[in-house]
Amino acid sequence: MNTSDKIFVAGHRGLVGSALVRKLHDLGYDNLVVRSRDQLDLRDTTAVKSFFAETRPQHVFMAAARVGGILANTTFPADFIRDNLNVQTNVIDAAHLNGVEKLLFLGSSCIYPRLAQQPMTEDALLTGPLEPTNAPYAIAKIAGILMCQSYNRQFGSRFISAMPTNLYGENDNFDLNGSHVLPGLIRRFHEAKRAGAANVEVWGTGVARREFLHVDDFADAAVHLMNRWAERDSNGDVIGGDGAVSQIVNVGFGADISIRELAELVRDVVGYRGIIAWDHSKPDGMPRKLLDSTRLRATGWTPRIALRQGVEQTYAWFVEREMDVRLG
Repeated sequence: MNTSDKIFVAGHRGLVGSALVRKLHDLGYDNLVVRSRDQLDLRDTTAVKSFFAETRPQHVFMAAARVGGILANTTFPADFIRDNLNVQTNVIDAAHLNGVEKLLFLGSSCIYPRLAQQPMTEDALLTGPLEPTNAPYAIAKIAGILMCQSYNRQFGSRFISAMPTNLYGENDNFDLNGSHVLPGLIRRFHEAKRAGAANVEVWGTGVARREFLHVDDFADAAVHLMNRWAERDSNGDVIGGDGAVSQIVNVGFGADISIRELAELVRDVVGYRGIIAWDHSKPDGMPRKLLDSTRLRATGWTPRIALRQGVEQTYAWFVEREMDVRLG
């Protein structure tokens, strides 16, 4: 990408989209196109087609999606599959119809089978049953991956799919009914500390393991992938482009942690001294989710932000904006 190129960041107010905007601005990409949900409903096919025809972006970061943790996924499965299918279909098709040079589609590590061999490589896709608690969301994301691959095969598009591990950081969702585990823990421990609560209830057994990547690291990886699109890795494999079916690329930190260890880390960072009460009647979700990011590392990219450092930064951001976060 040239710094003068017109770049559309879909979902620029979310966790990933806002990090992408920060990263792109830091690198001198100032010709960014963004629209709020009020300005452009990406579920509206006609509106999306008109937007692309009018703005003609050269590159697209597809970071808009309906996301959430286990509670949100199990409560609103129809919303998750419907909205994500609609949004990604509209954006990918409009990008093709209007000659977008490159598009990066944001997937998820939940696309891989529930009992996939760990760490999970890209070729584990579609080799087994999904985790039931987020299957509708995962199916939508898999459809987006296959759509990108199909457009590459049929039309010679240059669309790539990046599979991030669990992301966290500035502008995360701290709503207790819709958040992922890490921001949810931050808010629970913070409010328990302020209230002087004796214990904090956490879902599951704590034995499930998760990998976490700071969203600023992911934004750096996403820009890196867009700029290294058709290059080859150390094995000689093409990362994508030139009419070939795109490879999906895992974007992970490289190490995981149990939910019990994560809860203890967050409790320590927040400064809460009470007890963690585990609710074993609630689901753990997928037993383990650790990505094999060898393909990405072969292009020269590595993460920079360690988990504790990232949690400390995220908690400081949350405390500074607590009232806005709570009201939002």
